[in-house]
Amino acid sequence: MVALTGKELTPAAVVFDLDGTLIDSRGDIAAAVNHALLGTGRNALPVSVISTYVGDGARSLLARASKLAEADPAVDDLVERFLAYHVDHPVDFTKWMDGAPDVLDRVAELGLPICLCTNKARNVTEAILAALGVRTRFRALYAGGDGPEKKPAPGPLHAIAKKLGLEPSALVMVGDGAQDVECARSAGCRVIGVPSPFSTRERLLAAKADIVLDGLTGVADVVRRWCDATARLSVLRG
Repeated sequence: MVALTGKELTPAAVVFDLDGTLIDSRGDIAAAVNHALLGTGRNALPVSVISTYVGDGARSLLARASKLAEADPAVDDLVERFLAYHVDHPVDFTKWMDGAPDVLDRVAELGLPICLCTNKARNVTEAILAALGVRTRFRALYAGGDGPEKKPAPGPLHAIAKKLGLEPSALVMVGDGAQDVECARSAGCRVIGVPSPFSTRERLLAAKADIVLDGLTGVADVVRRWCDATARLSVLRG
């Protein structure tokens, strides 16, 4: 774990990524991608291949799957087909990542707001959260298309911090991808990495997450220790 320097603010909110962090959505993402590919005369792809394209939003995903440039107008139709199908089939195959419901409860018990930051389109994100019955659990939500930036740029976390009335450095980001780590680093946030079917421990370490856990189970304990450590530093500085 990265040592505290004394400049960090006490964690005041925890921001989770969605795909690969809280939910295993590989099956539904692949079904929606293949619906778009087949509907435009292309070949379907295996789930294992599609999973390597996930993380940077729908347009990047469909461009990679179709081997087109993101700016190619043909990607517009693919994205439209993908989003329409995914909204109608948000959780046919999706399941919680191990420990996800429990970690949300444990973070809430620390008295910290829970937020969500994803590059997934807002309409699909809302459909998934509604289907899982957890939309009201998140104090703030930033999804793909909500602003001019997406992860790994810092804008999404800046927007969440502004909505909560906090400094960005008071946020803790929890995510499975290098995009999550780089977004948090750029915004000045602490970041916890959790490997997933979409990403590896090595990628998270290379991106310089503050700590990389084996799964979500330890997230609340790490946040609590950071809260305790910065509180002690505040007393010493006082």
